[in-house]
Amino acid sequence: MTPTQVACAVLVPLLWGLQFVVIKIGLAAFPPLFFVGLRFAVVAALLLPFVGRPTRRELWPMIAISVFIGGMNFALIFVGLGRGLASVASVANQLSTPFTILLAWPMLHERPSLRVGGGVALAFSGVALTVVGPNAPVAVVPTLLVIGAGFALAVGTVLTKRYGPFEPLKLMAWISLFTVPQVLSMSAVLEHGQLASLATAMPAAWLALGYTVLFGAIVGFGLWFWLIATCSMARVAPFALLQTVFAIAAGVVFLHEPLTIPLVAGAVICIAGVALSQSRPFARRGAVCSVPARHPSDARAESIPPLR
Repeated sequence: MTPTQVACAVLVPLLWGLQFVVIKIGLAAFPPLFFVGLRFAVVAALLLPFVGRPTRRELWPMIAISVFIGGMNFALIFVGLGRGLASVASVANQLSTPFTILLAWPMLHERPSLRVGGGVALAFSGVALTVVGPNAPVAVVPTLLVIGAGFALAVGTVLTKRYGPFEPLKLMAWISLFTVPQVLSMSAVLEHGQLASLATAMPAAWLALGYTVLFGAIVGFGLWFWLIATCSMARVAPFALLQTVFAIAAGVVFLHEPLTIPLVAGAVICIAGVALSQSRPFARRGAVCSVPARHPSDARAESIPPLR
């Protein structure tokens, strides 16, 4: 990888890791589901003018993907983040990759190897240590919500692979649009004070919303898809694991969250398990970057990282 590619590969997980803290800042002003609706509404408004309409073949899969990746995933993770720790949520969110591997077996007939299966088990044990380890000041229910978000993301990821390939920005734009009525409907039933929050939100909350849209979604995904198009996925994917490291550091520095031994040990074990579950044998080495190996629209399940 060139120095520019390496810098971008580190920048993307940094942006996504900081997003855990930024979301908590926004949640101090906006109800969680309403915040999700605002986020997707702005993303859709920015991207839809530049993408085409979905074809008849794409329409229903995009709607189904929006239910899992948009509505369920983001709703659960925003609610979980509003009640729990950003650092713990970042570790639990890594389970989206093991969930994807497990779901790919019955849905895509992709049977995992023993090594990959061991990585999945290791990842789950790391999260378990983070949640129930000795002296771990963790709220279990919010963490379970984030784990549920990872499962929803995994289902959406498998659906993306099964019915794809899709143009990345087109997929992002339309699932954003389809997600808005889902989460705003849930917000209308389960939350209150939505309009008041618009009037009383401080500048920091609006900056948090802008960050999730610009850096979390558009810049983050744009750079990620560019890396996938120009580098081997085996080179790019491990960098996504840095997201947890940056999220824990940001939680400690900016939110003064406790850095406990169970958290650190659980994070290390979980990251090691995810890394092991992503490992693949190679037919040859060399020439894995700089020359576009495929169009970004060919990046299916493996191109969708944990939290966007």
